[in-house]
Amino acid sequence: MSRTALVTGAAGGIGRAVAARLVADGLRVAGADLSDPSLPGVSYHRADVTRADEVASTVDQVIAEQGGVDVLVACAGITAGTPLHATTEEDWNAVLAANLTSVFLCVRAVLPAMISAGTGAVITLGSVLHRTAAPGLPAYAAAKGALAALTRQLAVDYGHHGISFVTVSPGWVRTPATESRLEGQEDLRLLRESNPMRTLGTPEQIAASVAFASSPEAILLSGSELVLDAGASAVSPASLLRDGHRERMGLPPLGTG
Repeated sequence: MSRTALVTGAAGGIGRAVAARLVADGLRVAGADLSDPSLPGVSYHRADVTRADEVASTVDQVIAEQGGVDVLVACAGITAGTPLHATTEEDWNAVLAANLTSVFLCVRAVLPAMISAGTGAVITLGSVLHRTAAPGLPAYAAAKGALAALTRQLAVDYGHHGISFVTVSPGWVRTPATESRLEGQEDLRLLRESNPMRTLGTPEQIAASVAFASSPEAILLSGSELVLDAGASAVSPASLLRDGHRERMGLPPLGTG
């Protein structure tokens, strides 16, 4: 019997790839977003997932149409921020609402159906930026760190109901939103050189990991975090400053481009 997945943020770069991959894998997919992803096989539900009433209405509609929700993939979120001293309460609350509160609302809404079914999978989209911080993103880092902790807690609280919870935390991924913040090919080159695999992720690669993590074969992953950054967070930054280390990695000496 085909499973039903609800993907939030389905019109975004990663969310859209996840929705498309799950359709290709044979799932019935509902996409929740403020914009229509216009994907074949994806039923669109316009929803602001930071609002409890809209989340509840969307989940009720999906359950009525499909008979349940077997998989929730929480992709909705924003990457925004300023240094803490310049962050307003409104900015702080907006980032936490989009990246953390939205997940709380969505998981709370689908849990009764999953508990009743005795099975389910919840995948939350984290970020390596709660592990290796980037300048000027205090609210985002706090939200993603809390999201990983929340996912672990849910795995403990609801595992006995047959529901698995996994956080998938990408590094830099080549989406239009990501590339709009870069300054051309030089930034892309530096990012590629910052990890041992010398590559950046694609939305399709993230979607492949999400698809596996949400499958019945992956229940042993419950409570874990999958870090998808091509080894970037495993590298000591200081090692990239030493020409001897750079030579062994096949990188040019500093200052030579």
